[in-house]
Amino acid sequence: MKADAGRSSLRGLDVLETFGRAGKQLSLSVLARLSGIPVSTCHGVVRALERRGFLYFASPREAYPTRKLLELAAGIDARDPVLAQLAPALAALREETGETALLGVRQGDAVLYLLVLESPQAIRYTAHSGDRKPLHSSAIGKVLLGAMGEAERQDWLGTHRLSRVTPSTITSARRLRADLAASLRRGYYLTRGENVADVMALAAPVRRAGAVFGVAVAGPLHRMEAAEVRIAARLRHCLRAFD
Repeated sequence: MKADAGRSSLRGLDVLETFGRAGKQLSLSVLARLSGIPVSTCHGVVRALERRGFLYFASPREAYPTRKLLELAAGIDARDPVLAQLAPALAALREETGETALLGVRQGDAVLYLLVLESPQAIRYTAHSGDRKPLHSSAIGKVLLGAMGEAERQDWLGTHRLSRVTPSTITSARRLRADLAASLRRGYYLTRGENVADVMALAAPVRRAGAVFGVAVAGPLHRMEAAEVRIAARLRHCLRAFD
């Protein structure tokens, strides 16, 4: 019963995300099929969203989201206390390195990207705010594992399977412990094709209001390897701006 209630509470988001993926007006039957929601349930969700001003019918059969969601999101984003403090330095980090800059935080057993500022270069690392990445295979994830207390980290490594995301993913707890220790000595954490093949990322922690966040720079492996020392220096400079 609780699972059903939780699923029902997310139906509106399922519908809106379906529109986001489709990028066009959708009929009720198509919307239900693409979102995996029964037609009768989907009809109720669509009518509720229409009443609240989040959807409109461009024709008798096809609906599309209004700008209300965009305006609501913009207002929320403008008042985010963490992004207000960290976004300017993150933007500077992107400009100084020419690569994608990211901010993430732990959410359960994953990294949640809070802000992604993509590189202006044609070939770049691409991600989106709200994306989730594994702790063990992402640079920000390693930051968050490294920020754990020793006992908590040992417990986490002992109770979680380190799944293989790419051929380069570290799947041994012993090797990951050694990698985290080396990162701590180096002053930043990194991945080389461990989460996305041919992508390298450097990351380091920043603390705000008792929480640990990870700041990362990510880009194509060949560019990042050639510029690692320079990018690491810019990352350290960015972190000093957060102090």
